[in-house]
Amino acid sequence: MGLLKGKKGIITGVVNEFSYAYHILQSFLSEGAEVGLSYLPAKAVERRVKRIGEELNIPFLVPMDASSEESIRSGFEIVEKDFGDLDFFIHSIAFANIEDLKGRFLDTSQAGFQQALNVSTFSLVSMTKYASQLMRDGGSILSLSYLGGEKVVPNYNVMGVAKAALEASVRYLAYDLGEQKIRVNTISAGPQKTLAASVVGDIDMMIEYSSKVSPLKRNVEGSEVGKTALYLASDLSSGVTGEVIHVDCGYSIMGAPPSDFASKIS
Repeated sequence: MGLLKGKKGIITGVVNEFSYAYHILQSFLSEGAEVGLSYLPAKAVERRVKRIGEELNIPFLVPMDASSEESIRSGFEIVEKDFGDLDFFIHSIAFANIEDLKGRFLDTSQAGFQQALNVSTFSLVSMTKYASQLMRDGGSILSLSYLGGEKVVPNYNVMGVAKAALEASVRYLAYDLGEQKIRVNTISAGPQKTLAASVVGDIDMMIEYSSKVSPLKRNVEGSEVGKTALYLASDLSSGVTGEVIHVDCGYSIMGAPPSDFASKIS
């Protein structure tokens, strides 16, 4: 049958097989969705996305630069012309300068702050504006966040501020679009060594710590994020909007490590 059979939409941020966006893509395809991919118009990224499109038989690819309102607008014009109306849109885009992801948040440059917020947060607002115009019968918009938007994660720095703004934006967008039967949510996923996460200082230590402290005593798997996204894009979550759904094996509920934590660190 397929939870998304007859539904179609765009997924952003698919750059390799390790990204959460890729796991969401696989989950959606397995449940019958028709999916198009948007990608940053850079040669290296385009090659990767085209290869994935060929491997998974995804014919519709559209360039879209998250830092450019004009690129976003023209990208959605192509979507409307060549792909059609949308039932879902997945925003999996974030960027900050490497130098702003180490040391002190206090030392973030104004240019670095503005770039991180523009690409990681405002792009959701801008893309949602255009995607929602193609959701004539309602739909689901989903973004990806991380616990660093709620609590201090050393070295996450300006990206944590961007994620906090992203989560607030989700709530306001959910309010704005509710009357159009469009739901807006975000998944706060646990750490994995994706291409994006690899630039965050001490990411390996963060992953190990999470696996020892989380109630499930392991790290989240990409497929689990994919399944949660499937739920949020499908009619199973018809009454859910404006939410931050944590998919992190319970790590986010912990206020302190377990009493035997020291013995669990290798």
